[in-house]
Amino acid sequence: MEPDVLNRLRRVAARQTLTLTHYGRKSGKSYEVTIWFVLDDEKFYIGTANVNRQWVRNVQKTPQVKLSIGGETFEGTARFLTDRSEHERAMTAIRRKYWMFRPIIELGRFLATVGLMRDKTGSLEVLLAG
Repeated sequence: MEPDVLNRLRRVAARQTLTLTHYGRKSGKSYEVTIWFVLDDEKFYIGTANVNRQWVRNVQKTPQVKLSIGGETFEGTARFLTDRSEHERAMTAIRRKYWMFRPIIELGRFLATVGLMRDKTGSLEVLLAG
């Protein structure tokens, strides 16, 4: 990641949410969603509790995205993390940042482990341009 982009990102990394602009799988129309994110060293992650959401499916089809965080705008390419260890690294960073929601997150993990709920979590790494 370029030093200027990383410095701009570090200035807004403590924010709770960002606005992700993604593009429709069929229409190509732009859409926005407000979601959690985390900067972990120089890796930028976005997580989801449900990989079947429209925005996730759109990003998988068209990985070019725009991110708006605290007055800063970034462009990049999202990569859905299919490797389990990469996904766990991203989710660990997300759980660390959003510690106040950890009981809810852990309950979901437990219910998935015992088979009462399906694990539909997913994560993406965004490689920022510039």
